[in-house]
Amino acid sequence: MAKDFKKNNRKITKIQVTNDTLTGRSGLLFFVKYLTSINFFQLFHKHFYFLKKSKKGQTVVNICKQIICFFMDGTSFALTRFDQLKNDRGYACTIENTSKMMCSSHAVKRFFQRFSPATIWLFRIILLQLFIWRLKLEKPNVIKLGIDTMVLDNDESLKKQGVEPTYKKKKGFQPLQMTWGPYIIDAIFRSGKKHSNYSNHVIKMVKTVVNKIRKEYSKDVPVILRADTGFFDNHNFSAFENMEIAYIAGGKLYNDIKEYVDKTPKECFGSCKNRTNIWDYIELGDKRGTWTKYRRAFYTTVRKEKEQLILEFARPDSIIYTNIGVDQEITEKLRTALTEDCIAPEWIIREYHARGADELVHKGLKDLGTEQMPFFRFTANAAFYYMMVIAFNLFECCKRDAAREILPVSSLAKTFRRKLIDFAGKIVFHAKQQVLKVSRSCYNDLQLNKLWKLCNSPPDVHLI
Repeated sequence: MAKDFKKNNRKITKIQVTNDTLTGRSGLLFFVKYLTSINFFQLFHKHFYFLKKSKKGQTVVNICKQIICFFMDGTSFALTRFDQLKNDRGYACTIENTSKMMCSSHAVKRFFQRFSPATIWLFRIILLQLFIWRLKLEKPNVIKLGIDTMVLDNDESLKKQGVEPTYKKKKGFQPLQMTWGPYIIDAIFRSGKKHSNYSNHVIKMVKTVVNKIRKEYSKDVPVILRADTGFFDNHNFSAFENMEIAYIAGGKLYNDIKEYVDKTPKECFGSCKNRTNIWDYIELGDKRGTWTKYRRAFYTTVRKEKEQLILEFARPDSIIYTNIGVDQEITEKLRTALTEDCIAPEWIIREYHARGADELVHKGLKDLGTEQMPFFRFTANAAFYYMMVIAFNLFECCKRDAAREILPVSSLAKTFRRKLIDFAGKIVFHAKQQVLKVSRSCYNDLQLNKLWKLCNSPPDVHLI
């Protein structure tokens, strides 16, 4: 064994510097190619061109590209990371920049500081435009939306504007977010104390999204909105009914409801199950004191959760409200679009508890980005947050359009980075061309020929 060890002539005995252009983030090239092919940078320039006040400095598109790649890279979310990247020639070439085009941390800070409350809302226009683009690509028969808040824990930065106590007993921000599938399609960046149903944000957001769908996608497509107990409000329900959309929302268990359920014989309860859970339920009509009409409701209690039976005294219970089966026009549209019986209590209960998939979107956003906002000013942090959300949506789009044959679409950002971003490459210049070279094993294992082709082939429906 010692003899074999001595025969090893592959030992590294020295470290030297090379003038070759090397990169450890070769996969960012494919991501940049994808963003270029879908015309995202043109969309961003269309809405934010005015941020560049003079001919000096970097263009708005170039700063946007570097910020999006900053989130996609994910090595560090400190703004000083831009100073490190500015001195990395290999990174600059990977994202199709020169060293002079790379931004310092000070340039990025000045970019975010330019935003005001009057310009922040433009980010929401971009999010909605991305949403309509995906709708036209995927062409769903039914649009299922989710709405919820997400806490950004900034408990260690108490002096930032808007950092206030949240329901999770942490101080931070609490943006209101609407999701569709894996995408965040609209968001309002808010301070920590703004609870789920604060002001009229919910109604305005839903109305904006629904109007966008009706105007730019389809006038007749049925829309289902799923929400938890935090959005239980007569004004919300009435607004959703006036918008002619279906809703499935959680409610509060008042004492009179509990008394009614306690008096109901067990024989009157039905049973509903999915892959892991079983619920006992009873259907009822409920009218709160300030309501003008009865609404369809389901009282549910969990009998079995994740293959574990729950004793009767320990079963969590809830109540679900919906207008499906009551509003005839909406119900008929759903019946036409769905193969399942959408009026059945079992279908409605399963749809309500499918909101867990909406919360996975929030987990995915935090996996890609960070909860810590870097600025003192609220508007600068809002701009940072919206850039992170846009980067997350573009990441989800790239997975589905370009990397679907290489990685599962359910992969989180960490997996995507380790597989398709963080691999080594060498950038060479010859015949007036810039070429990225990778190892043969990497080229074959990651199917980079397919990835290159898909990233450079824009979808049939254009973003703008």
